[in-house]
Amino acid sequence: MGRIAGVTAAETRERLLRAAADVFAERGYDGTRVADIAATAGVSNGALYAHFGSKAELLVAALRTHGRQLLAAVLAADPDRSITELLLAIGRWLPRRRDARGYLIVEALVAARRDEDVARPMRDYVGERADWVADLVRAGQTGGELDSALSPNALAHFCLLLAMGSALIPPDLHSVGDEEWTALLTRVVTALAPTDITAQRGATQ
Repeated sequence: MGRIAGVTAAETRERLLRAAADVFAERGYDGTRVADIAATAGVSNGALYAHFGSKAELLVAALRTHGRQLLAAVLAADPDRSITELLLAIGRWLPRRRDARGYLIVEALVAARRDEDVARPMRDYVGERADWVADLVRAGQTGGELDSALSPNALAHFCLLLAMGSALIPPDLHSVGDEEWTALLTRVVTALAPTDITAQRGATQ
């Protein structure tokens, strides 16, 4: 199982990322061997190591790729939505049942607590996600949608806790109705608006 004829290096890398996401989701990080991922992808161990230096690197790369795909889907659904609408859309998605790859974050977080080789790239991954949300908050503050007194870093941390907590408590452990969840999120987002806007909304209700 060497490099497959007619397959580019980029395609081989993508094949490995898909295989890694599936195998990690099925067997967990500790239960997965590099050889398992290579076999699922249909390549040799050597071909895998030509793209990824370790199992830990491959785990975080698979997580990063899957996370980008989820965000891209949310953004593509309505690229013109406001920052608060975008935050609400992401929040509404959190309690929903995910496919197996959607729980990669759980495997990565657990592995990071035990393995420094996973913890190092996970710090970068979580930092990137926090920076992305903090940038959204700043954009919302600049546009007058969010209170400028809010700490973008603190709000980003809050959002990360919600997102990663939702992966730890899937619907089969505890579920909430879409209308109930949306009503709560709307209340939270409303509270994040500048004081004058919040007062105006209260006066019209």
